[in-house]
Amino acid sequence: MTADFPERLLRIGTRSSPLALAQTDMVIAALKEHEPDLQTEVVPVTTEADKWQGDLAQLGGKGLFTKQIDTLLQRGEVDMAVHCVKDVPGDVPLPKGLVFAAYMERPDVRDVLLFPEGSEYKSLADLPAGSIILSSAVRRKAQVLRARPDLKVVRVRGAVGSRLEKLDGKKKLDGVKPDGMILAVAGLARLGIERPGYVLGMDEMLPAVGAGVLGLECRQEDHSVAALLEKVNHEKTQREVTAERVMLHGLRGHCNSPIAGYCTTEGDGQLVLRGMVFDREGSKFANAMMWDEHQGDPATLGARVCAELLRQDARQIIMGIPH
Repeated sequence: MTADFPERLLRIGTRSSPLALAQTDMVIAALKEHEPDLQTEVVPVTTEADKWQGDLAQLGGKGLFTKQIDTLLQRGEVDMAVHCVKDVPGDVPLPKGLVFAAYMERPDVRDVLLFPEGSEYKSLADLPAGSIILSSAVRRKAQVLRARPDLKVVRVRGAVGSRLEKLDGKKKLDGVKPDGMILAVAGLARLGIERPGYVLGMDEMLPAVGAGVLGLECRQEDHSVAALLEKVNHEKTQREVTAERVMLHGLRGHCNSPIAGYCTTEGDGQLVLRGMVFDREGSKFANAMMWDEHQGDPATLGARVCAELLRQDARQIIMGIPH
Protein backbone atom coordinates (compact mmCIF):
# COMPACT_ATOMS: atom_id res chain seq x y z
CA MET A 1 0.00 0.00 0.00
CA THR A 2 1.27 3.46 -0.93
CA ALA A 3 1.66 5.80 2.06
CA ASP A 4 -1.49 7.95 2.56
CA PHE A 5 -3.48 5.91 0.03
CA PRO A 6 -6.22 4.73 -0.24
CA GLU A 7 -7.22 6.65 2.89
CA ARG A 8 -6.39 10.02 1.36
CA LEU A 9 -8.70 11.52 -1.28
CA LEU A 10 -6.89 12.10 -4.58
CA ARG A 11 -8.10 15.29 -6.27
CA ILE A 12 -7.42 15.27 -10.02
CA GLY A 13 -7.31 18.42 -12.14
CA THR A 14 -8.18 18.08 -15.82
CA ARG A 15 -9.71 19.97 -18.71
CA SER A 16 -13.49 19.71 -18.88
CA SER A 17 -13.83 18.45 -22.47
CA PRO A 18 -15.41 15.03 -23.04
CA LEU A 19 -12.05 13.70 -24.30
CA ALA A 20 -10.14 15.02 -21.27
CA LEU A 21 -12.68 13.48 -18.88
CA ALA A 22 -12.54 10.15 -20.72
CA GLN A 23 -8.74 10.19 -20.45
CA THR A 24 -8.95 10.98 -16.74
CA ASP A 25 -11.25 7.99 -16.27
CA MET A 26 -8.57 5.86 -17.95
CA VAL A 27 -5.97 7.15 -15.50
CA ILE A 28 -8.22 6.47 -12.49
CA ALA A 29 -8.87 2.93 -13.71
CA ALA A 30 -5.12 2.32 -14.06
CA LEU A 31 -4.42 3.68 -10.57
CA LYS A 32 -7.17 1.52 -9.06
CA GLU A 33 -5.50 -1.58 -10.45
CA HIS A 34 -2.80 -0.84 -7.87
CA GLU A 35 -5.01 0.73 -5.18
CA PRO A 36 -8.52 -0.77 -5.58
CA ASP A 37 -9.98 1.30 -2.73
CA LEU A 38 -8.55 4.59 -3.97
CA GLN A 39 -10.96 7.51 -3.53
CA THR A 40 -10.80 10.17 -6.24
CA GLU A 41 -12.41 13.51 -7.01
CA VAL A 42 -12.23 14.91 -10.55
CA VAL A 43 -11.91 18.70 -10.73
CA PRO A 44 -12.75 19.79 -14.31
CA VAL A 45 -11.42 23.13 -15.54
CA THR A 46 -12.67 24.96 -18.63
CA THR A 47 -9.50 26.77 -19.63
CA GLU A 48 -9.19 30.03 -21.54
CA ALA A 49 -8.00 28.06 -24.55
CA ASP A 50 -11.10 25.84 -24.41
CA LYS A 51 -13.36 28.90 -24.49
CA TRP A 52 -11.48 30.61 -27.31
CA GLN A 53 -12.38 29.57 -30.87
CA GLY A 54 -9.79 31.73 -32.65
CA ASP A 55 -6.04 31.46 -33.17
CA LEU A 56 -4.39 30.30 -29.94
CA ALA A 57 -1.42 32.58 -30.62
CA GLN A 58 -3.65 35.56 -29.86
CA LEU A 59 -4.08 34.24 -26.31
CA GLY A 60 -0.46 33.27 -25.76
CA GLY A 61 -0.36 29.77 -27.18
CA LYS A 62 -0.99 26.19 -26.20
CA GLY A 63 0.28 26.64 -22.65
CA LEU A 64 -3.15 27.98 -21.81
CA PHE A 65 -4.52 24.43 -21.99
CA THR A 66 -2.44 23.61 -18.90
CA LYS A 67 -1.73 26.89 -17.11
CA GLN A 68 -4.91 27.17 -15.01
CA ILE A 69 -4.76 23.53 -13.94
CA ASP A 70 -1.10 23.90 -12.98
CA THR A 71 -1.99 26.92 -10.85
CA LEU A 72 -4.55 24.84 -8.93
CA LEU A 73 -1.89 22.18 -8.43
CA GLN A 74 0.65 24.70 -7.15
CA ARG A 75 -1.92 26.10 -4.72
CA GLY A 76 -2.75 22.63 -3.39
CA GLU A 77 -6.35 22.77 -4.63
CA VAL A 78 -5.77 19.55 -6.57
CA ASP A 79 -3.22 16.79 -5.93
CA MET A 80 -2.38 15.86 -9.50
CA ALA A 81 -3.10 16.88 -13.07
CA VAL A 82 -3.70 14.87 -16.22
CA HIS A 83 -2.20 16.59 -19.26
CA CYS A 84 -1.88 15.66 -22.91
CA VAL A 85 1.88 15.96 -23.26
CA LYS A 86 1.53 17.53 -26.71
CA ASP A 87 -0.20 20.50 -25.04
CA VAL A 88 2.64 21.12 -22.56
CA PRO A 89 4.94 23.91 -23.85
CA GLY A 90 8.36 22.62 -24.78
CA ASP A 91 10.23 25.92 -24.84
CA VAL A 92 9.83 26.79 -21.14
CA PRO A 93 10.41 24.85 -17.88
CA LEU A 94 7.50 23.32 -15.99
CA PRO A 95 5.91 25.66 -13.43
CA LYS A 96 7.88 25.94 -10.21
CA GLY A 97 7.53 22.95 -7.91
CA LEU A 98 5.75 20.69 -10.41
CA VAL A 99 7.01 17.47 -11.98
CA PHE A 100 5.74 14.72 -14.24
CA ALA A 101 5.78 11.65 -12.03
CA ALA A 102 4.49 9.29 -14.71
CA TYR A 103 3.64 8.88 -18.37
CA MET A 104 0.90 6.50 -19.47
CA GLU A 105 1.64 4.01 -22.25
CA ARG A 106 1.37 5.66 -25.64
CA PRO A 107 -1.37 4.42 -28.00
CA ASP A 108 -1.55 4.70 -31.80
CA VAL A 109 -0.17 8.16 -32.62
CA ARG A 110 -1.36 8.36 -36.22
CA ASP A 111 -3.81 10.90 -37.59
CA VAL A 112 -6.85 10.01 -39.65
CA LEU A 113 -8.51 11.92 -42.48
CA LEU A 114 -12.29 11.73 -42.08
CA PHE A 115 -14.82 12.60 -44.75
CA PRO A 116 -18.39 13.96 -44.48
CA GLU A 117 -21.17 11.40 -44.23
CA GLY A 118 -21.99 10.16 -47.70
CA SER A 119 -18.72 11.38 -49.24
CA GLU A 120 -17.33 9.45 -52.19
CA TYR A 121 -13.72 10.18 -51.22
CA LYS A 122 -11.59 7.52 -49.54
CA SER A 123 -8.06 8.98 -49.32
CA LEU A 124 -6.03 12.19 -49.46
CA ALA A 125 -5.18 11.49 -53.10
CA ASP A 126 -8.90 11.27 -53.99
CA LEU A 127 -9.60 14.89 -53.08
CA PRO A 128 -9.86 17.25 -56.06
CA ALA A 129 -7.89 20.50 -56.20
CA GLY A 130 -9.40 23.21 -54.02
CA SER A 131 -10.91 20.79 -51.51
CA ILE A 132 -11.25 22.10 -47.95
CA ILE A 133 -9.68 20.23 -45.03
CA LEU A 134 -10.52 21.14 -41.43
CA SER A 135 -7.76 21.06 -38.81
CA SER A 136 -6.79 22.90 -35.64
CA ALA A 137 -3.06 22.14 -35.86
CA VAL A 138 -0.45 24.13 -37.77
CA ARG A 139 1.62 20.92 -37.89
CA ARG A 140 -1.16 19.11 -39.77
CA LYS A 141 -1.76 22.06 -42.08
CA ALA A 142 1.92 22.24 -43.05
CA GLN A 143 2.13 18.53 -43.83
CA VAL A 144 -1.13 18.43 -45.80
CA LEU A 145 0.02 21.37 -47.92
CA ARG A 146 3.46 19.83 -48.35
CA ALA A 147 1.78 16.80 -49.97
CA ARG A 148 -1.11 18.64 -51.61
CA PRO A 149 -0.43 22.38 -52.05
CA ASP A 150 -3.60 22.57 -54.15
CA LEU A 151 -5.82 21.99 -51.09
CA LYS A 152 -7.09 24.54 -48.58
CA VAL A 153 -6.81 23.99 -44.82
CA VAL A 154 -9.31 25.81 -42.59
CA ARG A 155 -8.89 26.06 -38.81
CA VAL A 156 -11.58 24.47 -36.68
CA ARG A 157 -11.53 24.10 -32.91
CA GLY A 158 -13.79 22.75 -30.18
CA ALA A 159 -14.70 19.32 -28.82
CA VAL A 160 -14.38 16.33 -31.14
CA GLY A 161 -18.14 15.80 -31.28
CA SER A 162 -18.70 19.43 -32.27
CA ARG A 163 -16.04 19.19 -34.97
CA LEU A 164 -17.66 16.09 -36.45
CA GLU A 165 -21.01 17.90 -36.59
CA LYS A 166 -19.31 20.69 -38.55
CA LEU A 167 -17.75 18.15 -40.90
CA ASP A 168 -21.15 16.58 -41.59
CA GLY A 169 -22.89 19.93 -42.04
CA LYS A 170 -25.00 19.51 -38.91
CA LYS A 171 -23.44 22.58 -37.33
CA LYS A 172 -22.75 25.91 -39.05
CA LEU A 173 -19.20 26.67 -40.16
CA ASP A 174 -19.21 30.22 -41.56
CA GLY A 175 -20.33 29.18 -45.02
CA VAL A 176 -17.48 26.68 -45.47
CA LYS A 177 -18.39 23.26 -46.87
CA PRO A 178 -15.58 20.90 -45.81
CA ASP A 179 -14.39 17.90 -47.80
CA GLY A 180 -12.44 16.34 -44.95
CA MET A 181 -11.07 16.77 -41.43
CA ILE A 182 -7.99 15.44 -39.67
CA LEU A 183 -8.20 14.10 -36.13
CA ALA A 184 -6.09 11.83 -33.93
CA VAL A 185 -6.79 8.09 -34.08
CA ALA A 186 -6.24 7.85 -30.31
CA GLY A 187 -8.72 10.62 -29.47
CA LEU A 188 -11.50 8.94 -31.44
CA ALA A 189 -10.72 5.59 -29.82
CA ARG A 190 -10.75 7.08 -26.32
CA LEU A 191 -14.17 8.58 -27.00
CA GLY A 192 -15.47 5.29 -28.39
CA ILE A 193 -16.12 6.85 -31.80
CA GLU A 194 -15.91 4.37 -34.66
CA ARG A 195 -15.88 6.03 -38.05
CA PRO A 196 -14.18 4.98 -41.29
CA GLY A 197 -11.44 7.20 -42.63
CA TYR A 198 -8.03 7.30 -44.26
CA VAL A 199 -5.31 6.66 -41.69
CA LEU A 200 -2.26 8.74 -42.59
CA GLY A 201 1.10 6.97 -42.55
CA MET A 202 4.16 8.41 -40.81
CA ASP A 203 5.61 9.54 -44.13
CA GLU A 204 2.43 11.51 -44.77
CA MET A 205 1.82 12.97 -41.30
CA LEU A 206 4.49 12.89 -38.57
CA PRO A 207 2.82 13.39 -35.16
CA ALA A 208 3.31 16.16 -32.63
CA VAL A 209 5.90 15.79 -29.88
CA GLY A 210 4.25 13.80 -27.08
CA ALA A 211 1.29 12.83 -29.28
CA GLY A 212 -1.13 10.48 -27.54
CA VAL A 213 0.75 10.48 -24.24
CA LEU A 214 -0.94 11.36 -20.96
CA GLY A 215 1.44 12.96 -18.47
CA LEU A 216 0.61 12.70 -14.78
CA GLU A 217 1.84 15.78 -12.94
CA CYS A 218 2.09 16.46 -9.22
CA ARG A 219 3.90 18.69 -6.74
CA GLN A 220 7.53 17.71 -6.35
CA GLU A 221 7.23 17.82 -2.57
CA ASP A 222 4.17 15.51 -2.48
CA HIS A 223 6.06 12.24 -2.26
CA SER A 224 2.95 10.14 -1.55
CA VAL A 225 1.23 11.20 -4.76
CA ALA A 226 4.45 10.82 -6.74
CA ALA A 227 4.89 7.27 -5.41
CA LEU A 228 1.32 6.42 -6.36
CA LEU A 229 1.67 7.80 -9.89
CA GLU A 230 4.98 6.05 -10.47
CA LYS A 231 3.10 2.73 -10.21
CA VAL A 232 1.49 3.41 -13.60
CA ASN A 233 4.54 4.90 -15.30
CA HIS A 234 5.40 3.30 -18.65
CA GLU A 235 9.19 3.43 -18.87
CA LYS A 236 9.41 2.90 -22.63
CA THR A 237 7.05 5.82 -23.25
CA GLN A 238 8.95 7.94 -20.72
CA ARG A 239 12.24 7.40 -22.58
CA GLU A 240 10.68 8.17 -25.95
CA VAL A 241 8.92 11.32 -24.72
CA THR A 242 12.14 12.51 -23.07
CA ALA A 243 13.98 12.37 -26.39
CA GLU A 244 11.15 14.18 -28.19
CA ARG A 245 10.81 16.96 -25.63
CA VAL A 246 14.55 17.62 -25.39
CA MET A 247 14.51 18.11 -29.16
CA LEU A 248 11.50 20.43 -28.89
CA HIS A 249 13.06 22.46 -26.09
CA GLY A 250 16.24 23.00 -28.10
CA LEU A 251 14.27 24.22 -31.11
CA ARG A 252 12.52 26.87 -28.96
CA GLY A 253 9.41 26.76 -31.10
CA HIS A 254 6.39 28.91 -30.33
CA CYS A 255 2.69 27.94 -30.51
CA ASN A 256 2.55 28.69 -34.25
CA SER A 257 5.59 26.55 -35.08
CA PRO A 258 4.80 23.46 -37.16
CA ILE A 259 7.14 21.04 -35.37
CA ALA A 260 6.74 17.27 -35.46
CA GLY A 261 8.71 14.63 -33.60
CA TYR A 262 8.31 10.94 -32.95
CA CYS A 263 10.58 8.55 -31.09
CA THR A 264 10.17 4.78 -31.17
CA THR A 265 12.02 1.84 -29.66
CA GLU A 266 13.51 -0.83 -31.91
CA GLY A 267 13.34 -4.52 -31.08
CA ASP A 268 16.85 -4.42 -29.63
CA GLY A 269 15.96 -1.51 -27.33
CA GLN A 270 17.59 1.14 -29.50
CA LEU A 271 15.74 4.45 -29.76
CA VAL A 272 15.14 6.15 -33.10
CA LEU A 273 13.95 9.76 -33.23
CA ARG A 274 12.66 11.63 -36.26
CA GLY A 275 12.08 15.37 -36.13
CA MET A 276 10.71 17.82 -38.67
CA VAL A 277 10.22 21.60 -38.76
CA PHE A 278 8.05 23.24 -41.42
CA ASP A 279 6.94 26.66 -42.46
CA ARG A 280 3.17 27.12 -42.33
CA GLU A 281 2.64 26.19 -45.99
CA GLY A 282 4.91 23.14 -45.87
CA SER A 283 7.12 24.52 -48.65
CA LYS A 284 10.24 24.79 -46.46
CA PHE A 285 11.23 22.11 -44.00
CA ALA A 286 14.06 20.54 -42.05
CA ASN A 287 14.09 16.78 -41.52
CA ALA A 288 16.34 14.60 -39.34
CA MET A 289 16.31 11.03 -38.09
CA MET A 290 18.90 9.47 -35.79
CA TRP A 291 19.42 6.30 -33.77
CA ASP A 292 20.64 6.03 -30.21
CA GLU A 293 23.35 3.62 -31.21
CA HIS A 294 24.75 3.12 -27.73
CA GLN A 295 21.33 2.91 -25.99
CA GLY A 296 22.38 5.68 -23.66
CA ASP A 297 20.58 8.81 -22.54
CA PRO A 298 17.41 9.65 -24.56
CA ALA A 299 18.08 13.31 -23.82
CA THR A 300 21.35 13.04 -25.76
CA LEU A 301 19.47 11.64 -28.75
CA GLY A 302 16.98 14.52 -28.58
CA ALA A 303 19.82 17.04 -28.46
CA ARG A 304 21.55 15.44 -31.45
CA VAL A 305 18.40 15.52 -33.60
CA CYS A 306 17.78 19.12 -32.55
CA ALA A 307 21.34 20.06 -33.55
CA GLU A 308 20.88 18.50 -36.99
CA LEU A 309 17.58 20.35 -37.53
CA LEU A 310 19.23 23.61 -36.51
CA ARG A 311 22.05 22.86 -38.96
CA GLN A 312 19.35 22.70 -41.63
CA ASP A 313 18.16 26.22 -40.70
CA ALA A 314 15.20 25.09 -38.57
CA ARG A 315 15.62 28.18 -36.39
CA GLN A 316 15.28 30.49 -39.38
CA ILE A 317 12.13 28.65 -40.47
CA ILE A 318 10.65 29.04 -36.98
CA MET A 319 11.59 32.71 -36.70
CA GLY A 320 10.01 33.38 -40.09
CA ILE A 321 6.57 32.40 -38.81
CA PRO A 322 4.52 35.23 -37.20
CA HIS A 323 3.52 34.65 -33.57
